[in-house]
Parts: sequence; C-alpha cells; structure tokens
Amino acid sequence: MLTTLSGRFLILTVAFVMLAEVLIFVPSIARFRLDYLTDRMERAQIASLALLGTGDMIDEEVEAELLDNAGVLNVVLRRDAMRQLVLSSDLTRPVTKTVDLRDPPATVLIRDAMARFFMPGSEIIRVIAEPARGGGVQIEAAIDTSDMHAAMIDYGLNILWLSLVISVITSAFLFLAVRRLMVAPIRGLVRQMNRYAAAPEDSRRVIEPRSRIRELREAETTLRDLETQLTQSLRQKERLAQLGSAVAKISHDLRNILTTATLLADRMERVDDPTVRRVAPKIVNSLTRAVNLTEGTLAFGRAEEAPPALQMIEAAPFLDEICEGEQLAVAPDAVRIHHDVPRGVTFRGDPEQMHRVIGNLIRNARQAIQVTGTPGEVGVALSETADAWHIKVCDTGPGLPPKAQENLFQAFQGNVRKGGTGLGLAIASELVRGHGGTLELESTSSDGTVFRVILPREVG
Repeated sequence: MLTTLSGRFLILTVAFVMLAEVLIFVPSIARFRLDYLTDRMERAQIASLALLGTGDMIDEEVEAELLDNAGVLNVVLRRDAMRQLVLSSDLTRPVTKTVDLRDPPATVLIRDAMARFFMPGSEIIRVIAEPARGGGVQIEAAIDTSDMHAAMIDYGLNILWLSLVISVITSAFLFLAVRRLMVAPIRGLVRQMNRYAAAPEDSRRVIEPRSRIRELREAETTLRDLETQLTQSLRQKERLAQLGSAVAKISHDLRNILTTATLLADRMERVDDPTVRRVAPKIVNSLTRAVNLTEGTLAFGRAEEAPPALQMIEAAPFLDEICEGEQLAVAPDAVRIHHDVPRGVTFRGDPEQMHRVIGNLIRNARQAIQVTGTPGEVGVALSETADAWHIKVCDTGPGLPPKAQENLFQAFQGNVRKGGTGLGLAIASELVRGHGGTLELESTSSDGTVFRVILPREVG
C-alpha cells in the first residue's frame, strides 16, 4: 500500500492533519492554562469577598473550605493602597515562581504553558491578577500546580484523540476521492497504453480523450497524438519495407535487361551514321548508370548507401554530359538547359552520386516548366569560397507549392508534382550529406526556384 499513489496520499494526509493539530494545540494549551488560572483567581476573589462580608469573623474550617473550593492556598487582596491577607493556610513548600496575568504577551503564555505541560512535578506558584468587576486593585493567590498539570494532560489527551479521529475521517474521504478522481483514471490510462502496445499498428486502439479533469485530459490528448504519429510511422515503415522488397526484386531483373541493352548499345557505336555515333555513347553512359543504380538498389536492402568515392571533377565536361542528356528529353525551344561554368574549374565529389544529385535537380526543374506549357530555361552555376563549393540549379518555373516546401526532403512526403513519389529530393539530400555537405532550397516564387548544393573543401 505504501507504494501506491492513494496509500502515500493517505499517509501524507494523516501526517499533515496531525501537524496542523500540533500547530493548533500549542496556542490552545496556552489558552487552557490561562483560563484555568483566571478561573482560580475569580474563585479566590469570590471567597475573599465573602469573608470580608462577614467582618472577618469565620472559623478555620470554613476558611479552609473556602480555600479548597477556590483551589488556592492563600489569597492577598489589595483594595486601596494596602495589601491584606484575606485567606491563608500553611504552605508546605516555598513559592518557586510568580505568574503575572495582567496583560501577559502571547509568547510568554505559550512558553510557560509548554514548560508546565512537560514538567511532571508539582510546585507552588504565586499568581497575580486584576480583580474582576472592580473588586479591588490587585489580587494574589498561591496555587499548587499539581491539579493544573493533571488538567492540562487530560486536555492534551482529548485533543490528541480528537485529532486522530479527524485525521482518520479526513484521510478516508480523501483516500476515496483520490482513488476515484486520480488513481482510477490513471489506471485506465495505463490499461489503454498496454492495449495499444499489444498492436500499435491498429489505429482503432488509439486513445480517445474523455477525462473531464483538465490535466488528465491534456495527458490523454498528448498520448493520442503520440500514438497517432507512431501508428502512422509504423504503417509507413511497413510500406517502405514492402516497397523495398518489391524494388529489390524488380532491380534484380532490370539489371539483367539493362546489361543486354548495354551490349546492344555498344554495337550501335560501330554504325557509320553520324547521328548514331553522337548519340550512342550517351545511351551507353545512361545504361551504365542505370545498371549501377539497380546494383546500388540491391545493395541498399542489405546496407546503407555506399560511401562516396571522392575525386576532383572537371566541372564543365561533367555538366555538359548532364545538361545534354536532359536536353534530349525535351525540345530546346520548350526548355533550354545550360550551364555557364568555364573550362578548367574543378570541384571534389563522387562523379556517379553527384550526377544523380544534379541530374535529379535539373529533371525536376525541367518537368516543372513543362507543366506550365510555356517556354523556360534551367541553368547550372558553380562558385567557390574559401571553405566550400556552391552549385546552383535555377529555373524559371512556377515555384514550389507551400505544402511541398514543408516536407521537401522527406521520402514520400515532399513530392513537388502530381504523380511524383517524393523520393528524388530525399535521395539527393542523403547523397549530399554523405559528402559532408547540404542541399537546401535557396528561394522559390512564381518567377522560379533555386536549389543550392554546398560541398565542403575539408573532408571529415
């Protein structure tokens, strides 16, 4: 029980109630002692006035009875300027302390009450007070503290039992309230979490917030969002796994087909036709890259993307091949693809991977312009700084829609055109990260889009 929330709450409630009772008990026991002494002084005053009314003619037995009823040992009354011993008896012990009840500070009352409460022995004290209802200037009495100490102990025990009863009743009600309002909803939340954990891919098991308590409802709402995101992620990963298996099978067969096509393209280079001689090498290169891509796809199912084989690349011939290859897919008067990099400029990268990156960016730009049905152009520029090479791919297309910009480099979410898969930019970004660089969207508007590839000069 001590390990449960309700059990600990019950123990804390009892402890706090008892602490509150202790804080209440200290001033209350001081008030009890003050009332006790005041009552004795009032009785002593009544007894002394009764004696004065008889003209001091009273026998010793009646005097002793008056002192016993008043609970004092003697009484000294000061009515004018003189002090008069009105009632007296033999004191068995000397007076050890004087208590002044004439407007005493609260701290003094509490201090003396606690000292008397925890002092088991008895003593004779001298108490000074003002007579009630103007019955004189001052009244003094000697009192034995044994009866007062016993009365204070009885009062403390009554307070203790009353505190225990209040603590038990209060704790019981709070215990039941906590179990009903807090523990039961938390247990329900835990049961739902266990139920969801048994089949997280089942969206029917996602929690539906129902609690009327604001904090618990916020917890249920947060848990619902987490479960929804997890379910969607699991479904997406499952689809990716299935897609990966299918792509691996297709790539295996496609590699064989492309190998045959490559052999046939090699024979085309022997034809004497000038056009065939000019186009055939580009076909062979394209088929070779396709074979390498399918082999890389097969390897991707078993490991990560191959690390880049970095080398210095002469930019102009490299970009000539990419731009000419993409220009073959569209008429020059519809989309003009070009670069303005002069001869002799070089940068460092993996030729195969960078071909895929820049080719994908140019292809996306070309397709975006083709969708508009108006002529446009795609340009590639290369610049360098002290710490990096910057490759820009610019187009005059319609720009990227806001939805595509939100998840631009996430697979299956950042597709920028209808029918796209969103894989191209995700793969390109991953390849650039493998170089230690970044692929970023520099700007996009109705006047065109600019992507920037940043390749660092320092490796590692």
